[in-house]
Amino acid sequence: MLFSTVLDFVCGRIIGAPGASNRQRRAALITAICGDLGLLAYFKYYTFAAGNINQLLSLFGSHSLPLLNVLLPIGISFYTFESMSYTIDVYRGAAKPARRFSDIACFVSLFPHLVAGPIVRYNILAEQIQRRTHTLDKFTAGVAMFILGFAKKILLANPMGQVADAVFGAATPLPLDAWVGVIAYAFQIYFDFSGYSDMAIGLGRMFGFVIPENFRSPYLSESITDFWRRWHISLSTWLRDYLYLPLGGNRLGPRRTYLNLALVMLLGGLWHGAAWQFLAWGAYHGSLLAFERWIGKKSPYEWLPRPGRIAVTFVLVLFSWVLFRSPNLSYAVRYWAAMLGFNASFGVPALVAAEIYTALPMTVLCVCILVSFQRLEVRDWIAALTWRRALVLAPLFLASIGTMFTQAFNPFLYFQF
Repeated sequence: MLFSTVLDFVCGRIIGAPGASNRQRRAALITAICGDLGLLAYFKYYTFAAGNINQLLSLFGSHSLPLLNVLLPIGISFYTFESMSYTIDVYRGAAKPARRFSDIACFVSLFPHLVAGPIVRYNILAEQIQRRTHTLDKFTAGVAMFILGFAKKILLANPMGQVADAVFGAATPLPLDAWVGVIAYAFQIYFDFSGYSDMAIGLGRMFGFVIPENFRSPYLSESITDFWRRWHISLSTWLRDYLYLPLGGNRLGPRRTYLNLALVMLLGGLWHGAAWQFLAWGAYHGSLLAFERWIGKKSPYEWLPRPGRIAVTFVLVLFSWVLFRSPNLSYAVRYWAAMLGFNASFGVPALVAAEIYTALPMTVLCVCILVSFQRLEVRDWIAALTWRRALVLAPLFLASIGTMFTQAFNPFLYFQF
């Protein structure tokens, strides 16, 4: 992180120097991008690439590349994208070069959103680093957001994670169990990640920083295009502004637009993890986005009533979450087969049912459904924070803390990215 910060600070100063030529500015930009992506490629993708190259070389009886035990630095995907966006924005003229190293260092290492986002642009925080207001209202709103995000993680995400782990750990789940398992995982990853984002935004507000939202009721989406306007907003806008638009966006004709969408989502899948199932996950979403663009409608199933459009989109997202949760592609295919009733079961599902179909998991599942399929987000809830609402937060926070001490260690899912 320190190397990326120093690299982008120096390159940003070169790019923003009054007497710098276009050649020098381009050279500094390329150096920064190659340095940032080089670090990310080594720490995150070396083992994956070397393993696949070795399998290919073994077909020809060739020697293998050394497989190094490379440990993934926590949060590297997030702070690499943030640091890199600073240099690109300075080159584009969208941001001014940092006057002091401490400014860019504060931006990259700002702890609330450091390890799992949201991915914040420098031009959003630059002025706030220099001067920001500290008010009781802002601090109170930050505390409220933190408590609600913390409750999402402890009271909703973790119990759903136990259900998902039980089903995905079974060799041959029944169709109903498979659907319940992937629905539980959909709620786990949503409340886990949005809970972290709420906590990060809340912590930022306590210190006077206003960090943009990262989720906007994604399971109310009426199409996959709509889903990506609501889910992990900071990543989808980053991919749009720094990858999709530079590739030509939709300005170079329909075929190039479809290709750009597919390529961007493929790389977005690879950003999430160095494994074939993540590439397949990106290809899945890229194909659906290209198809919706080809249809040329707000929703490809707009003839359905709104609840029907939401339901179809949710099912499409569920099939993609199977790829996201599975350890490999073959497992994902077997799980899809179980969802569609193509797998035979021999006794094990009874143990899974006894674990998941109990009062607490099913109650939490119902609460997740009620919370997910309504428009009120945390930011809306605290926008009109009253004493009555504030009084709800104290017992909620105490309940979350008490529950946390009864649970096994359960880190945030996006820490692995």
